[in-house]
Amino acid sequence: MKIRIKFAKTGVMKFVGHLDVMRYFQKAIRRAELPIAYSEGFSPHMLLSFASPLGVGISSTGEYFDMELKSATTSSDMVKRLNDAMAEGMKILSIRQVEDGKASKAMSLVAAADYRLKFRETAKLPENWKEKLEEFKAQKEIVILKKTKKSEKELDIRPFIYKLSLEEKDEIFMQLAAGSSNNTKPELVMEAFAAFMEISYENLKFMIHRCELYADTGSDEARNLVSLEDLGEEIE
Repeated sequence: MKIRIKFAKTGVMKFVGHLDVMRYFQKAIRRAELPIAYSEGFSPHMLLSFASPLGVGISSTGEYFDMELKSATTSSDMVKRLNDAMAEGMKILSIRQVEDGKASKAMSLVAAADYRLKFRETAKLPENWKEKLEEFKAQKEIVILKKTKKSEKELDIRPFIYKLSLEEKDEIFMQLAAGSSNNTKPELVMEAFAAFMEISYENLKFMIHRCELYADTGSDEARNLVSLEDLGEEIE
């Protein structure tokens, strides 16, 4: 049976890197005594698959990983058992059963992500930055210089910014393309925003919170974003 676990990573835990998070959950699963399945061969390992690595320093209430179980109790029971094994800053939010098969893996499904950005008190922003944000969003093209190990090339990231708005408490909400193709990080958008305002990117000191990850169940003509959580079902 394959299950999908949604979890939050907040507080000091946001400074823990992805590999350490993977090791952390391996230990937590053992402490919770969940009957996880292992791979075969000379070096068996837990059958775990994380959806999308989160950058160090970014908090989240929308992280996911899939795992294979030999058997399962109810979603609520497994949530409680895992949360009893969690440290402060890590919390299991839900557990759902999902379809088996490579095509249903969380990692391959990710197509978009929601983020909230909050400026620090040390940020140095122009007085009209809110108006500038609307002008920035209204552009038909947002061209950035994307650097790789071998070259540099211009890239229009406007098609990958699905939503961009100013929220309460002067927070910026973004819904961006994510996953293996067209992956767009909020830092890249803010770098382009700084260039648009003709200020140094270093002036934009902000905190990032990832809210949700989505799969796209639509077509080439129209997106239909569904959270990875909603692709599964509660185990009663």
